Amino acid sequence: MSDAGEGLVDAEARLQEQLDAREHEKRRRGLAAGVDPEKLRARESLRLAKAELTRQLNSTTHPIRKEQIEAAVAELDRRLAAL
Repeated sequence: MSDAGEGLVDAEARLQEQLDAREHEKRRRGLAAGVDPEKLRARESLRLAKAELTRQLNSTTHPIRKEQIEAAVAELDRRLAAL
């Protein structure tokens, strides 16, 4: 008879192998398509920053702070366009 813990370890190892295979496939497809993973990361980071600033803009009432946030959003838009 086998130990029940061995089955759990085997299942975890298979799961990790599947996750590794998926990650490898994602990278391979991205590189094959000519997509730079660093640019993807930068674009996603800028997109998330813009979403957060937009949320802040919608909840801010102070006019000077609104101007600051609007300027920051415009800068993010400029950077996104450059990518």
